[in-house]
Amino acid sequence: MSKYDLVIFDVDGTVLDTSSGVLSAVQYTIDKLGYDKIDDKTLATFIGPPIQDSFARVYGLKGDILQTIATIFRDRYKDVDLLKAEPYPGIYDVIRTLSENNITSAIATYKREDYAVTLLKHFRFDEYIDIMHGGDHENKLKKKDIIEICIAESGITDKSRIVMVGDTDHDAIGAQQVGVDFIAVTFGFGFKNKEDVDKIKAVGCAEKAIEILDYII
Repeated sequence: MSKYDLVIFDVDGTVLDTSSGVLSAVQYTIDKLGYDKIDDKTLATFIGPPIQDSFARVYGLKGDILQTIATIFRDRYKDVDLLKAEPYPGIYDVIRTLSENNITSAIATYKREDYAVTLLKHFRFDEYIDIMHGGDHENKLKKKDIIEICIAESGITDKSRIVMVGDTDHDAIGAQQVGVDFIAVTFGFGFKNKEDVDKIKAVGCAEKAIEILDYII
């Protein structure tokens, strides 16, 4: 028996290790705009959140410049760095097993939707996942909104039968705002260990992708 009918996955740090491509595009944007260089630890915090939010936080920026930054970053990412990614070990087995058990999988990511779909299709996740939604160019959609779009498309109305899987506070908060369960993973970019996960509301913690199934089936 399965506990859930719908499992919604984040992308960056959950399904795919996109660090190489994202950080390459971030570094390009910083250099192009002539901003001060940042250390590797700070640079790593750009993976996951909307790019405007990260530049605002690190460089103290606000206003129209953030949309300009987003355009520079996304053009570089799309044209040069998008496919610099690797699926996490075991994640195909997880999604295939869900499909074999008649459990629907979906994607809810902050990554712009057209980029996310291109990337996921490149790695053939579309063989098992039909529902894929991401962010908009203006950064108006929040994680909560993207999760709700996935739920609406799935047609599943019982939220107790839905779970979000992700590696960051953004995923956990989005799930909580929507009213669905959350499974944290610690192999991505956000949560590093069980102690980090203990600080948020989660029904499970997976150190490896295959462990996600322990909380579903």
